[in-house]
Amino acid sequence: MPDLANERVDHRFKALPPDAEGLTVGELAAQRRNLFTGGFTTPVLALSAESVEHNLRLLETYAERHGLAFAPHGKTSMAPQLFDRQLAHGAWGITAAVPHQARVYRAHGIARIFLANELVDTAALRWLAAELDADPGFRFVCYVDSVRGVELMDEALRAAGAARAVDVVVELGAGEGARTGVRTEDGCAAVADAVAATTTLRLVGVAGYEGEVPGADSERVRAWLRRLTGLAAEWDKASRFAETDEIVVSAGGSAWFDTVAEVFAELPALSRPVLKLLRSGAYVSHDDGHYRKLTPFNRVPEEGALEPAFRLWSQVVSRPTPEQAFTNAGKRDAAYDLHLPEAQVVRDGRTGEIRPAEGITVTGLSDQHAWVRTEAGADLEVGDWLGTGLSHPCTSFDKWQLIPLVEADGTVVDYIRTFF
Repeated sequence: MPDLANERVDHRFKALPPDAEGLTVGELAAQRRNLFTGGFTTPVLALSAESVEHNLRLLETYAERHGLAFAPHGKTSMAPQLFDRQLAHGAWGITAAVPHQARVYRAHGIARIFLANELVDTAALRWLAAELDADPGFRFVCYVDSVRGVELMDEALRAAGAARAVDVVVELGAGEGARTGVRTEDGCAAVADAVAATTTLRLVGVAGYEGEVPGADSERVRAWLRRLTGLAAEWDKASRFAETDEIVVSAGGSAWFDTVAEVFAELPALSRPVLKLLRSGAYVSHDDGHYRKLTPFNRVPEEGALEPAFRLWSQVVSRPTPEQAFTNAGKRDAAYDLHLPEAQVVRDGRTGEIRPAEGITVTGLSDQHAWVRTEAGADLEVGDWLGTGLSHPCTSFDKWQLIPLVEADGTVVDYIRTFF
């Protein structure tokens, strides 16, 4: 397993102090520099240490309270340090979307991987067969959603001489116009029959993603989830899971996990223990836009509340008119696929005082500039630092390879390495 603390700090990692070049990440972290006065350059993305810990604990207790196993989607962060902390907070394993992500997980010692996609890449299946055969303790589960996909998997695994069967779950599509997945129960049965006809695959359950239900609302999501659990119960009665000791039923992104918990609780006792597997991933950093509005905790506030953990700091580099300013963070630095950054605070370039960003709005992003509109009386000067909240954490981590983990007083206590 790579030792991330011994990686050298250099020009590859944006925003880190130039005078830290040559130090290891561990040595730099031990210096506990201040984000604002410790030599960091702008723009710089900061991850709140307190909010990350809060969010990890909240989902751990939520899953325990509702009898759910938890395999958070790692594509959100691709940060092994966060995977380790999720596992320490009770996660069953980590979810992947593509083979590269699974390889990163294995390189960092992840023992259980749920791949939420059909895997038909011959080279990836050859790698998977070798991983499974070399490590009896490695658990891997992936989707199947077509008879042709089953045929391709079987062909590649037989060619690889796979000794262990690959565990698969049939993906039930979330309806017409949704993303992947088999659209009908009869279609699911045909895929399950194809799996049963192989020796290289083993049917262990059913799964899907409720976030793709067209026109998603609580009733539509609930109806689809009941189709999913109904399929699991029907197939159990038909002895389709005879080859496994545990039945997997999995769903759950970051927008509807309350409904997943509700419907999974209705699942009757089956002939084998059931692994009710939730896969939410964006909760670790949460956000100031998309998921802040959609989080299930808004619907069920007594369960708690996630905290946005990212803040992007950039510096005002131009103030051409009283109504306009530009900072030095743009599309290369800020998540922008759904909503623009939200101006939250200003750090005064003269005094270091931090004040609310009143009358200040980010209106656009260029490659390396944020367009900022200022209302009459807004206090913003060249040299000030603007702290912005970000929307949609799924595209924040992938723009930064080494992210300072910062306490509330500005002390940097660690650096989070990402692998996109």
